Amino acid sequence: MHFGHLQYLPIAPLFFLLLVGLFAALVLFVEVGILQYAYTRLGVSSRAALLLLFGSLLGSYINIPVAQFPEQNVVVGQEVTYFGMEYIMPVLADWPGTIVAVNIGGAVIPTLLSLYLLIKNRSWLAGLIATAIVAAICYQMATPVQGVGITLPIFTPPIAAAIVAIIISTISRRNAAPLAYVAGSLGTLIGADLLNVPKIPDLGAPVASIGGAGTFDGIFVTGIMAVLLASLTSGWRR
Repeated sequence: MHFGHLQYLPIAPLFFLLLVGLFAALVLFVEVGILQYAYTRLGVSSRAALLLLFGSLLGSYINIPVAQFPEQNVVVGQEVTYFGMEYIMPVLADWPGTIVAVNIGGAVIPTLLSLYLLIKNRSWLAGLIATAIVAAICYQMATPVQGVGITLPIFTPPIAAAIVAIIISTISRRNAAPLAYVAGSLGTLIGADLLNVPKIPDLGAPVASIGGAGTFDGIFVTGIMAVLLASLTSGWRR
C-alpha cells in the first residue's frame, strides 16, 4: 500500500468546484463587510474562520490511515452517484482490503474547531444534547453504499443542526451559531461515520474515510450554514 493512493478528492471535481464557489462567495461577503458581525457571533474572527474553511477544502484531499480490515474484494476506479452527488473511487492495484482513514478537512479540522467553540462558549451540556440529537438523525439517514462507504444526503447535517441549535439556544439562551457548527460537525462524524464503522467491511470500499467521501460535503456546508445562521440571528436580535 502506498500512502499516495489514499489521497483523492472526496467528491467529483464538478461538485468540489461548487463547494469552492460557495467558499469564494463567503469570502466576498466578508470582504465587503456583510458577514463581519456574523463571525464575531460564531466565536472566531472572520480571517480565522475563512482560513479554517479553506484548510478544510485543501485538507479534504488528505486521508490518514488508522486501521485496516482483512483482505477482501474491493470496488475500485468507479463513479458512484448518491442523492445527486458523485463520488469517485481511486484506481488501485493489489489493495489489501478496506483501509479506514481520517480525513483532515472533514474530520480533524471540524473536530478541533468544535472543541474550541465548546470551550470558548462554555456550552458543554447544550453542545452534548445538540450533538446527540443530530447524531441520531444522521445515523438514521446514513446509507451504506457499495464501493464508497457510508453516505449521507448533503443537506441533512446543516438543516438538522440549524433546527436543533435554534430550539436548544432558545431554551438555554445560548448562541445558536456555534451550537449549530458543533452539532452539525460532531453529530455527522459520530452518527454517520463512527457508529457505522461495523458495516464498512461488507461494502468493498478500498478506503473508508471518516469525514471524507460520503460526509465531507455535508460537514463543509454546515460550516457555511453556521455563519449564515449567525448573521440571521444577529439580525433578528437587533
